[in-house]
Amino acid sequence: MSYVASKFVVKKSDRTALEQWIRTPSLPQAWGLRARIVLASAGGEGVRSLARRLQASPTTICLWKSRYEAEGLAGLQTRSRAGRPKQISEAMERTVVRKTMRKPRNSTHWSVRRLAKEVGLSPATVHRIWNKYGLQPHRVTTFKFSTDPDFDAKLADIIGLYMDPPERALVLSVDEKSQIQALNRTQPMLPMRPGLPARMTHDYKRNGTTSLFAALEVASGKVHGRCYPRHTHEEFIVFLDSIAKRFPRREIHLICDNYGTHKHPRVKEWLDQHPRFTIHFTPTSASWLNLVERWFALITDRAIRRGSFDTVKQLERAIKRFLAEWNEDARPFRWVKSAREIKRKIARVAEISETGH
Repeated sequence: MSYVASKFVVKKSDRTALEQWIRTPSLPQAWGLRARIVLASAGGEGVRSLARRLQASPTTICLWKSRYEAEGLAGLQTRSRAGRPKQISEAMERTVVRKTMRKPRNSTHWSVRRLAKEVGLSPATVHRIWNKYGLQPHRVTTFKFSTDPDFDAKLADIIGLYMDPPERALVLSVDEKSQIQALNRTQPMLPMRPGLPARMTHDYKRNGTTSLFAALEVASGKVHGRCYPRHTHEEFIVFLDSIAKRFPRREIHLICDNYGTHKHPRVKEWLDQHPRFTIHFTPTSASWLNLVERWFALITDRAIRRGSFDTVKQLERAIKRFLAEWNEDARPFRWVKSAREIKRKIARVAEISETGH
């Protein structure tokens, strides 16, 4: 059975589908408009009247009517567009990439406009090529190779504690975030608004410092932390005492970096008196192996960097609040890279550093 109105025919099955298009909010609005055009045209409504009611041009009305007549429902669906033909050859793209990876004269890196002028392309085209190949000349990251002669052994030891810890033992990643400044901005922070980020003054007043000693439980993600006015071996020993009281009768493995505080003779005496504690040092210049550093980055970003503190006590209260909230819903940091994978990556970076490519 078909419906005929002004020589415009809509099949019964198509009418059901078109009515469904109009009722379904998840479909694109353009599909609903096309369905209304076809159904109203089948009902006998004229092009100009339909254009005024649907706020569309007469050309649009005629387009979708003719598309439906020629192809049915398939003609009402959005077609993929071929787009503009490619104008930049692969050879030119390779030229842009090669030049980007070489330093320009009298400068450390290329800008979009300067390279565009050099190769005779538009800045937008150079920017598209950079995006395609993941090139970001304005960015730079830092690295440092460890020169520790026992790097391989220490790396395997630390990774082993993360990925295959000893049975019934507690592995703690320990370090201190020293000299945290209680900074008070000279003017109030301006809150975030639509289209504008939060803003704060670059100048501030220093109101003292504190040092945060933290022990991250590798298995659970919980953090045992204490604030002290200094960060010497004496404070470290007091912190070790607090760990011993918090975890009585447990075999404990401490992962620490090579800071002098951790290797002080008094600390060694304390460890000799507490044989259930075993300390594992990360390789020199490889504190990134210490998981607690990741947690320090979190507390800095979420509770310290944007804060404004009148006193050290106020800063320490903010740190304690973050600690308490973190431990209520703590999640462990999962180490996923094996020692072999890390050494392969270091070897690749070292090769790039030596060859300059």
